[in-house]
Amino acid sequence: MAQGTYESGIYRRGDVRLSDLAGRKALPIGVSDFRTVLKNYVFVDKSLLIADVLATPGASLLFCRPRRFGKSLNLSMLQAFFETTIPSIPGVTDTTELFQGLAIWDAEDGRYREHHGAYPVVRLSFGNTKGSEWDETLESIQANIAAEYERHNYLAVSDVLSERDQELFLQVASRNASQGVWSRSLLTLCELLHKHHGTQVVVLIDEYDAPVMTGYTYGYYDEVVAFLKRWLTGALKDNAALAVGVLTGVQRISKESIFSDLNNLIVNTSLSVASDERYGFTQMEIDTLASYRNQTDGMAEARAWYDGYRFGNVDVYNPWSALNYFNSQCTADVYWGNTSRNDILTSLVHDTDDKTMSELYTLMQPDGTLDKAIDTSIVFPDLGIRPEAVWSMLYLAGYLTTNDTKLPNNISLSRVLRIPNREVAHLFRSDIIERFSSIAGDRERLGQLHRALTECKDDVVAKELECILKDNASYHDLYHEAPYHTLLLGLLFGMSGYEDPVSNREAGHGRFDVRVQPISPDRDPLITIEAKWAAPKSSEATNLPALAQAALAQIEQQVYESSAFIGAAGTVRWGVAFSGKHVICKSERVAR
Repeated sequence: MAQGTYESGIYRRGDVRLSDLAGRKALPIGVSDFRTVLKNYVFVDKSLLIADVLATPGASLLFCRPRRFGKSLNLSMLQAFFETTIPSIPGVTDTTELFQGLAIWDAEDGRYREHHGAYPVVRLSFGNTKGSEWDETLESIQANIAAEYERHNYLAVSDVLSERDQELFLQVASRNASQGVWSRSLLTLCELLHKHHGTQVVVLIDEYDAPVMTGYTYGYYDEVVAFLKRWLTGALKDNAALAVGVLTGVQRISKESIFSDLNNLIVNTSLSVASDERYGFTQMEIDTLASYRNQTDGMAEARAWYDGYRFGNVDVYNPWSALNYFNSQCTADVYWGNTSRNDILTSLVHDTDDKTMSELYTLMQPDGTLDKAIDTSIVFPDLGIRPEAVWSMLYLAGYLTTNDTKLPNNISLSRVLRIPNREVAHLFRSDIIERFSSIAGDRERLGQLHRALTECKDDVVAKELECILKDNASYHDLYHEAPYHTLLLGLLFGMSGYEDPVSNREAGHGRFDVRVQPISPDRDPLITIEAKWAAPKSSEATNLPALAQAALAQIEQQVYESSAFIGAAGTVRWGVAFSGKHVICKSERVAR
């Protein structure tokens, strides 16, 4: 890997720049304040986002990306670049030295420098507005707005503002405003700043969707959407005081909800080609970071675990996980999944029907994909009336990705979805194991079932499966083989010493039902399962042992094990017959 050059705090390799003004090669784990990062840590230069934002004056931009993909840091960077120096605001100082080595400073012969330090900025984050009741969340939102007013407390004594202006300012700053004043508070602050400074205002709002997502969870979705619609529309549409507005979030809450009246809103999602390099790390950026930190030996593992996303026309790594990987001396682990609750994924795995679970298993297969249309403008209530909406939610949240990014606004276009990498596959696997551990009773009971499968304990396996069916299944759902197949697959995730189960794969003279491949074939046997179903009260249902025996014989007759690697531990074959909530199992161990 070619080495770059380090000069005046900037490491360059090709077109990639890393800023490390401190020269310590330290990584900003969990630090999203741009000034702090630039002064103390390595910063992967994403400053050309500033040029993207300035490309459409007077517009508002919404960037939707998964959590921990650099949205907050990028928004802090925009604030540090745009915000005019105001002596009375702590920390708002000149940032020229922070930007001089970055790409934006040199871009187009320095034409963007005229915008540096040129605007008053309104900066808000709703990441902490997540109450279980609407009144609690509204109070948190108002507290954040009041804090931003207080940050600009010089307006209370501005010679430019009228007494009425100052009175409005103090009402919000003191949190003693009427509902109407709160609804106009963002527009009002823009107008007051515009009057005082004589220049337009930049509005930056981070995690705008956090209270909406929480509102959907706790039942006050309509209230939070109604408030945000009034609050945002007044400030972001036809506002002469607005230079540009930038919002970030995970989900795009639009259609007939928050943004229905904002015709000047430019929405940028993971399907968009514009700004596709500004979130996440490209391969060249990862290579440059590895070169700078002398950690190039771990690149293949990093790619398998944290690469795999496609944003627009660019392949990117999860930046949070990549930084943690390098910071942990190239130790692969689940970093992204442990940063917050995975509500959407957990809901899918724990509450979905057999059809969706079967589709999920398809994704979990090696090179597994699903063809689904993606609607990036879904709203949360769609989850209750449109089951397919969950795939769009999972895509926007970063649990799925696609290379089919053409025509991003075509909601009927079928796209090939896939799980991005090993880290995300681990999150799916963990939730599957948790669901089926609960179904089995607990992790210990599930482990007992797994051991019984490897030890050919027919009665134990049959008893456990019958108990699971009695406690978790309705007779109305058990009218064909598919639900039993779905159950077996789920129960086989997380087997100690085994890979994830695979299903319905071509082998020998047909397609086997389920196979579980051991990690160490000389220690543990290959397991192949053939399942059969008999309709209750049918002739086959009266003789389930014979049906189970026929299923067991089918594995040998169809040569289902021909494509598998078999070690010294040999194989274990299972024939399992279901009818209603009755189960009969037949097994045999075969030496290599």
